[in-house]
Amino acid sequence: MSEGAPLQLVQSAAFARGGNRLCFVDPRDSRRCIKVQRADRSPRQKRRQAPPWKRLRRLASFDDNQQEAATYRHLQAHCGEAAFSLIPRLYGTVPTSLGPGLCSELLRDSDGRIARTLKHYLWERGEADSLGSVLEAFAQHWTALGMPSRRLLLHNIVVQCDANGPRALKVIDGLGWPDFLPLANHLPALARRKARRRIDHLHQAIAALLARRQARGDFGIHGWLDESRRLC
Repeated sequence: MSEGAPLQLVQSAAFARGGNRLCFVDPRDSRRCIKVQRADRSPRQKRRQAPPWKRLRRLASFDDNQQEAATYRHLQAHCGEAAFSLIPRLYGTVPTSLGPGLCSELLRDSDGRIARTLKHYLWERGEADSLGSVLEAFAQHWTALGMPSRRLLLHNIVVQCDANGPRALKVIDGLGWPDFLPLANHLPALARRKARRRIDHLHQAIAALLARRQARGDFGIHGWLDESRRLC
């Protein structure tokens, strides 16, 4: 591949499919992930489908990659290195055959397999006790830093494990305040209060998922990672 040529990605090779993006193992480095917009969820299409008052926003505000990169710049400026115990590292944008890609750290377990989502982990285990101090440390650190995010969804958090069990929780999507005017970006106390509410909602989501599993309910469409994909 010549320098500057787009990375060749094939949709069927994506190891995960989110609401707006596809995730690929970087063909140049298996320790990195590349996120690209789904063709059916382009920024223009998302704006067309948005409520009238949201269509006034800039097109870039509907581009998940651009918004995530902007949030990372804010986090780097306000939280620095401390943020990377809670989120993967970001390495910038790359051209791909499927459009612009955002390159970030690919979170793996100590055995080299791609880490499962918190939703997947809880559904397999049927309990949250095994997360123990890892979940508590995540909650305390998230709140103290006032990390900006939408509601913390279980399929947007991964559980990194080693031979002794879970060692870290990290958020892989849904970063950035959803407010039209994100005052919390400039008011640390407000950011911490909002982050605390996100943690409260996270605990509620964990309890709701486990209750649904106990009742033999449906897992849903997001968050399951087949074992064959974990080996990528």
